[in-house]
Amino acid sequence: MSHDRPGGRRVPTVPLLVTLVVATVVSAVVSLAFGSEPLSVSGVVDVLRARLAGGRGSDPTYDTIVWELRAPRVVMAVVVGAGLSIAGACMQTLVRNPLADPYLLGVSSGAGVGATLVIVLGVLSGLGVWALSAGALGGALLATALVFGISMAQGGITPLRLVLTGVVMSAAFSSISSFLVFFSADPRATQSVLFWLLGSLSGSVWDQILPSVLVVVLATALLVALHSWLDALAAGAEVASALGVPVRGLRIALFVLVSVLVGVLVAVSGGIGFVGLVVPHLARILVGARHRVVLPVAAVGGALFMLWVDVAARTIVAPQEIPLSVVTGLVGAPVFLLLLGRRHYTYAGGGE
Repeated sequence: MSHDRPGGRRVPTVPLLVTLVVATVVSAVVSLAFGSEPLSVSGVVDVLRARLAGGRGSDPTYDTIVWELRAPRVVMAVVVGAGLSIAGACMQTLVRNPLADPYLLGVSSGAGVGATLVIVLGVLSGLGVWALSAGALGGALLATALVFGISMAQGGITPLRLVLTGVVMSAAFSSISSFLVFFSADPRATQSVLFWLLGSLSGSVWDQILPSVLVVVLATALLVALHSWLDALAAGAEVASALGVPVRGLRIALFVLVSVLVGVLVAVSGGIGFVGLVVPHLARILVGARHRVVLPVAAVGGALFMLWVDVAARTIVAPQEIPLSVVTGLVGAPVFLLLLGRRHYTYAGGGE
């Protein structure tokens, strides 16, 4: 499988990664100044300095806005952007399809059913602020179990079977969500469901950060550790088997890993399109197809991209917010079309 431009010039990985990390850190600090109430960057830095030293900012208003309201969603934007990009890169290798994205297995649609049950019918309301995340995560895990069970019952996990099963189950779950929303008598619930399905970080709180960070870090570390097997799998099942890769076990492991990763991210952010589809392709164009370099570049690049998507979502029509998928779609669609138009970029996948 070729992802690269024959003879194309690649960007050195280490300088690129350092640049992306520095840009992400600077962007994270600067982005805290943007919102419905504009703040000065110096005021933001003062609050961060005081908080990191264990105290509070000298201005209570700045302290509340920066640390309690904006900092959790900025950190969550970094985590979600990195996680979706990693999941997209892994999914494209697992099913050997350049159009694959993290939601291909129906995880997002399953999470949507769980979230809709919470918003429309009040299921799990006893969990308080965790009800929406718990409902979404439960729906995502249920969808994962169904896709896995159906694929195994029909002969095992293969790229083509995973794609078809995921697409079919995604359509079924979307229909269930639509049915629940259609019969809802509360227009505010309908609006809430729609906003959540299109992605939002407005509900981010510090308590949600650590579990999401742990899942993304562990998933990234595992995938990087498996980079040579992923390279072999990307070349085809026959090639991977000839190189000693346990193809069946690897596919099952990747399926479970991506499903859990995406389920956790969808539970805290809703469905955010295009990030996991486009960012891995951009990483391959810059550094080549080897997963050892693609995965870290995609992770940091996705984090940086999502940071500014969130800034755009909360400032363009402030004090209202735009769903994140609206912004990623407006940016991602022309970028992806530009990718398709590149003569030297190919991604020749195939199913079984």
